[in-house]
Amino acid sequence: MHIHLATLGLLLAAAPLQTRQSPDKPVLRVFLLAGQSNMEGQAVVDLDHEEYYNGGRGILTHVLEDPDLAREFGHWRKDDGSWTKRDDVFVWYQPARGPLKAGPLSIGYAGYEDLHHFGPEMELGWELGEHFEEPVLLIKTAWGGKSLMKDFRPPSSGGEVGPYYKQMLAEYAAALAGFEKRFPDLAGYEAQLSGFIWFQGWNDMFVEGALESYSDNLVNMVRDLSAHLSKPRLPFVVGQTGNANNEELWTAQEKATKWSGFAGRARYVSTRSFLRKPEDSPNTGHGHHWFGNAESYLRIGKALGQAMIEVIDKGKTADKD
Repeated sequence: MHIHLATLGLLLAAAPLQTRQSPDKPVLRVFLLAGQSNMEGQAVVDLDHEEYYNGGRGILTHVLEDPDLAREFGHWRKDDGSWTKRDDVFVWYQPARGPLKAGPLSIGYAGYEDLHHFGPEMELGWELGEHFEEPVLLIKTAWGGKSLMKDFRPPSSGGEVGPYYKQMLAEYAAALAGFEKRFPDLAGYEAQLSGFIWFQGWNDMFVEGALESYSDNLVNMVRDLSAHLSKPRLPFVVGQTGNANNEELWTAQEKATKWSGFAGRARYVSTRSFLRKPEDSPNTGHGHHWFGNAESYLRIGKALGQAMIEVIDKGKTADKD
């Protein structure tokens, strides 16, 4: 179910994407995830070819053989060796190529037509599912090789609006339009947008003027999303592009979360410490993809999820004061 530009206008002109909570309906917490290839997901699950995957070093199955890591992330594997599927966290993700992926949170929600990869959504969704009583829906919108400067360019930045900014909104609308049919367990729930997670940055290092304007563009994106989705205080989290050794990019990413208008509803998540050595990872030549290391992606997702929980919980406290 690819969302083409021909249908974009109809989707964006549909009923408001964010509605007021009905007193008689249970709430479904919705989180919008966006970014480029590392949000798509490049972590390797079980591929262990000696030549192509470095013998499986750093893949999920081997990561979970480490006793310390198994204590932290072993919830993903059952005693019979099968992969856990949560019954309270769901994912909607339309890859750039291949069919729609929609179902309970588990492995496989990456940009490949297989069950050999995953992205930050996995541990991120686990953290959210463990914390909130309400069920959770992750709407993942991500495409490899896309910049904020051009591809995701928000309306408030002026110039031509990025086609993937439009696509992000279209896919968000499509996911909500039919969620009760797609996820029968959620029938009768009212979808409520609870947060926005942004994990992107690599391509802006190679677009002229992109780093200098990155912070402004990100601020504009969140402001525009907040307005379009009728969520004036939309909580959001920005994941550092920690696999890129670029202080200018990191500074710009963090600066956006410090904008005065976002006080109390934004977090910047440092991820540099999650980068593992290429020789300890399956894709030794893919530094732009965290070398495909499963531990890296688990830790990124966990940190993003914990940051989002902190923002939401602190926002509740502030509302009571």
